[in-house]
Amino acid sequence: MTHYTNGEISHWMRAPESAGLARAAAPSRRGALPDEEQDLVIVGGGMTGLWTAYYAAQAHPEWRITVLDSHEVGYGGSGRNGGWVSTLIPGNRAVYAKAANKRGLDGKGAVRAFQHEMSAAITETLRVLDSEGISADQHRGGQLQAATTPAALKRLQATYRANLENGYEPESIELLDAAAFKERIGIVPALGGMYYRDTARVDPAKLTRGLADVVEAKGVTIREHAEVVRIDPHAATTTRGVVRGRVILSCLEAFTGTVESDGPGFGRREVIPVNSSMIVTKPLSDADWTRIGWDGRECLNDGAHTFVYAQRTADNRIAIGGRGTPYAYASGLPGEGVVDARTIKTLRDRLEFFFPSANIEIDHAWRGAIGVTRDWCAGIYFDPATGIGNARGYAGHGVTATNLAARTLLDRVEGKTTQLTQLPWNDHNSGTWEPEPIRWVGVHAMYSLFGVADAWEESRNSENTSLIARFGSRLAGLHE
Repeated sequence: MTHYTNGEISHWMRAPESAGLARAAAPSRRGALPDEEQDLVIVGGGMTGLWTAYYAAQAHPEWRITVLDSHEVGYGGSGRNGGWVSTLIPGNRAVYAKAANKRGLDGKGAVRAFQHEMSAAITETLRVLDSEGISADQHRGGQLQAATTPAALKRLQATYRANLENGYEPESIELLDAAAFKERIGIVPALGGMYYRDTARVDPAKLTRGLADVVEAKGVTIREHAEVVRIDPHAATTTRGVVRGRVILSCLEAFTGTVESDGPGFGRREVIPVNSSMIVTKPLSDADWTRIGWDGRECLNDGAHTFVYAQRTADNRIAIGGRGTPYAYASGLPGEGVVDARTIKTLRDRLEFFFPSANIEIDHAWRGAIGVTRDWCAGIYFDPATGIGNARGYAGHGVTATNLAARTLLDRVEGKTTQLTQLPWNDHNSGTWEPEPIRWVGVHAMYSLFGVADAWEESRNSENTSLIARFGSRLAGLHE
């Protein structure tokens, strides 16, 4: 096996073009903290924080706005993800509907409205990238979900029906038989699949760093290497001093538990970091791409329980990710992102399962963390009495959700009642995770059950979902 880079945040963050943006910006972002009170202090220099800064600066150019990050812009999940600007809601539709019903709302209607806004947020994200001249390799080619077993195909057919009931427009999704699927991409074992038309692909580091440059040009202050350890009303305490602000918004996602606060949505057991690992190949040959196809450059995932997600990059690599080793004891964070050998092999094996004739060489492996709540649903919070807000728990569907979350947070800061502030993730109560070691055992047991279920379905070519998978799904709170 050829040598490859392991860790160093991610391929996206260390690619020459993206890294050059960071080097150019670094000196200005390590200056002194502002000593005058800010109108808005944003904790976290990822996509949620930067989108929030962007829309705030657009609406209120007179505001003093500061973004604080403990490392560098994009260091967390925003610079490590799969680059899907996806239609998928960050949470369980049945859970959101039930919560809305309890609040006297139409649960089904609330979920359909949520789906509509998620799809619209893709268009909005691409509009801003184009209008601000941010080159993030954006391409709206849609998403393909492959079924490689009869059971997975049956699940996709059920998902198709559920999607239509929960807000997808009929023209936005399409079931594909094996022949139609393989016309788009030559996955050898594919029995069929589903196509989502609205999904787009990006390079997430280019998006994040490009957005940072844009907000700085609009007068926003960004301070890196300023770790926030506590958030109180009108004050963010960092390792370099206190920054005071009329409003303090936490946009830390998987890192939410690293900050002490009595504000809404905090607490070390409300959100845990679940690992997601990725590899990217060296550029494939023209001959390989002729065999594979993938000319539409759709985002790609499969219908397995331990699913993978992938994209064909702008420079003709394949970037593919999956859970691997899912959770570190006591909510450990991924650091620089080194991946264990077993997970790398699992992802490489999946690529070879999809494309057995391709010459695949790994170039870079890394991992990041997604924020997961106990019911796998995201939450948006703002307390006008304290001026503290929070957005977290995207559960792996954050690239689109960050844009929608930012606009929702700002509507709430401004005290508006809008379609966004009525969405069911506002003030959603997800409960808390179990204490250790129950939490570690539970998360690992869930993923182990899914792995066993996938092996069972593939070995038996079963048409029915494994009972083991159904049990694991209910254990995790993922069942709809």
